Amino acid sequence: MSDTTKSGLRRVMGFWDVLLFNIAAVLGPRWIARAAHAGEFSLSLWLLAAVFFFLPTALIIVELSTRYPNEGGLYVWTKEAFGDFHGFVAGWCYWMYTFFYFPGLLMASVAMSVYIGGPQYAWLADNKMYAVGASLVVLAIAVWLNLIGLNIGKWLQNAGGVGTYLPLMMLVGIAGIVYMKQGSMTHFSLTGSLPNFDFDTLNFWSGIAFAFTGMELVCAMSEEVKDPHKTFPRSIYASTFLIALIYILGTIALLILVPTQNVNTQNGVFQAIGVGSTVLKVMWFGVLAALLVTVGNAGGVGATVAGVARVPFVAGLDHYLPPSFGKLHPKWKTPYVAILVQAVISAIILVLSNVNETLSGAYEALINATIIIYFVPFLYMYAAAIKLAYRADRETDPRAVLVPGGRAGMWVMGMLGFLVTAASIVFSLIPSKDVTDKSLFVVKVAGGTLVAIGVGLALYWRGARRKRLAEQASRA
Repeated sequence: MSDTTKSGLRRVMGFWDVLLFNIAAVLGPRWIARAAHAGEFSLSLWLLAAVFFFLPTALIIVELSTRYPNEGGLYVWTKEAFGDFHGFVAGWCYWMYTFFYFPGLLMASVAMSVYIGGPQYAWLADNKMYAVGASLVVLAIAVWLNLIGLNIGKWLQNAGGVGTYLPLMMLVGIAGIVYMKQGSMTHFSLTGSLPNFDFDTLNFWSGIAFAFTGMELVCAMSEEVKDPHKTFPRSIYASTFLIALIYILGTIALLILVPTQNVNTQNGVFQAIGVGSTVLKVMWFGVLAALLVTVGNAGGVGATVAGVARVPFVAGLDHYLPPSFGKLHPKWKTPYVAILVQAVISAIILVLSNVNETLSGAYEALINATIIIYFVPFLYMYAAAIKLAYRADRETDPRAVLVPGGRAGMWVMGMLGFLVTAASIVFSLIPSKDVTDKSLFVVKVAGGTLVAIGVGLALYWRGARRKRLAEQASRA
């Protein structure tokens, strides 16, 4: 297979690159912190989400990525099933979510990074000037590395995968030792692990489902993956198991070390590692873990920059976005316009989201706005998977790895994913206890979502009109 595709992109990612990319894109210590902060019942939510959302999603992504291994991923799959308009809406929302996702991820990342200096610097995690300034620096580094190219940028994602997983294994290990020495801060019971169906739980369910997303991201770079028909199934299934396992074990470990009411939703993992390090008198342990996770979170930003930027790139090639989006950098062969626009808008939203809001409230609003915009394309993906299952070529493509059970199996997996996603969108509009102004929260989340989609529709109709006039001129 050629190292360069017809779009001019280079195939540079192998199995380990994709596996570590998936871990960097999906796994987040902040979700473990949020789960522990919610309480012991989050363990049952992890299991439910893994079985009824994460696994069906992984099966569907494997089938679609092996049947349609084209640059653009979710955008291409939706367009294949429902046409250009719906493909654009899905792709636009998928791109737009990064504008809200990056600020939330960056704020959590820099809150964790303060532990590199030791517990005495923990106060910086609540300092707004540090949080915003350091977030902009991390964003700039991730963008620069991905502008240079995936052959360089992939090493940030690889380091991100290792730097995210290894500290969580360290957390599990240190919690196990502390448990044997002095027991647990949380009394685990079957009754306590069952969810309470109140508003906080419903809002939190959206976060749990969102924590399991991101596996589709690397599929947007299909034309930059070596032998995608073999690489995608192996790497997606392996990373699915590893991610689900560490989310559950990591939450248990955190609850062993820190009482649930004391868990910080952004840097709770390092609270726990700090506690464990103090008990075991190995203070360097927490510093090492903080350093690794800072790299891991930077890799998560890099993975999202790399993957999502390919969607407006392909939309630019299709002429539904300005043609400049479809341009590659003359030297580095990367979609530099899409990457730069993405970074600039994310930086603006990062700053604006912190105006007249506490850090925890701004963080909560960003997460919920992210979930709604991000999950709209997922509704399209599940519906597209069901519709494309009726294509005659599904059973005849020898390279495709299909969802088990034929069309009935696809209906079950697709509907599970669709219903969980639809419920998560609704629950995201419910403010949590950390939000100070609940009415303003709903306005920010719902209003921001509608404005984002409205801008996309305006651009689509403008691009479609320009494309139609160009076709008429060529026929004249």
